[in-house]
Amino acid sequence: MSDQINKNLPRDVFLYLLSIITLVASTISFGVLVFQYINIYFPDIIYDYYVSASSYFSPIRQSLATLIVIFPVYFFVLRFLAKDVDENPEKRDLKIRKWLLYFTVFVAALVIIGDLVALINTYLNGELTTRFILKVLTIFFIAGSVFSYYFSELRELRTKGKKSLNWISVYKWVVVAVVILAVGFGFYVAGSPANQRMIRFDERRVNDLSALQNQIINYWQKKNELPQNLSQMANDILGIVIPGDPKTGTPYEYRVLGNLKFELCATFENSNLDQKAAGPKTALREQLIYPYSGGEMQTWQHNAERTCFNRTIDPDLFKVEISKPL
Repeated sequence: MSDQINKNLPRDVFLYLLSIITLVASTISFGVLVFQYINIYFPDIIYDYYVSASSYFSPIRQSLATLIVIFPVYFFVLRFLAKDVDENPEKRDLKIRKWLLYFTVFVAALVIIGDLVALINTYLNGELTTRFILKVLTIFFIAGSVFSYYFSELRELRTKGKKSLNWISVYKWVVVAVVILAVGFGFYVAGSPANQRMIRFDERRVNDLSALQNQIINYWQKKNELPQNLSQMANDILGIVIPGDPKTGTPYEYRVLGNLKFELCATFENSNLDQKAAGPKTALREQLIYPYSGGEMQTWQHNAERTCFNRTIDPDLFKVEISKPL
């Protein structure tokens, strides 16, 4: 073994370890990404009834971030190691390289076996057959991509470096193209960062209106009348602060419509009625629910415009608090 190879051995060991870590992170992120696409376009009423759009988009964004950063690192580390072996053929038979290649296959196998166990468990609990089959095919694609490459590397050890599998190079670029397409499709499904920011503003507006609604009901329960304006509910001692629009700071609109009826209004930037804009194309969307008279579920659904929500307090459901004499 040459002195140059001995000198670079620590570097090579850490590069192989880096390739293992980035491989595992990339395969898991790619699997999560494709699984979310399957969940979105093949919804299951059993599992998705209370699932919101944000519960789909959050893992998609996390997987996109991981793949955008880690997958290129894995790809270039792999190319560097392959080029280094081509330039230094004696490295091909190093024991440490063999150990690390086998260890890579071992770790990848554990991850894939774990995913398959989790998938089968979900299927046995009643998951939609179509979703299960598509997810299994995804796992098979990941397993085939990983094992075909590393088994070809191990096969070269037995054939003394003879490269008879030229299709591996082609397949490697096919895998890269598939990952790039999956990442690009993720931006289409989850939306651009600017669109996500508008959605987050709208979610904040809904949360503010929901909090105001609760404060109005609490005010009515204590005083047996609705407040004439929102500032009437502000209370430093109780820590009640009246929120405004998170983007513009404009106060939310409030009007009394009757003894038990009131209206809250806000201007939204997106529609959560439009499935493409506010949620998966075919999956069920979250509804922010609060009980009212008639047993109906009133929601915070809105268009990309000024939207008002009429509420009627049910006195049988929300009792007026009667103050007791001291």
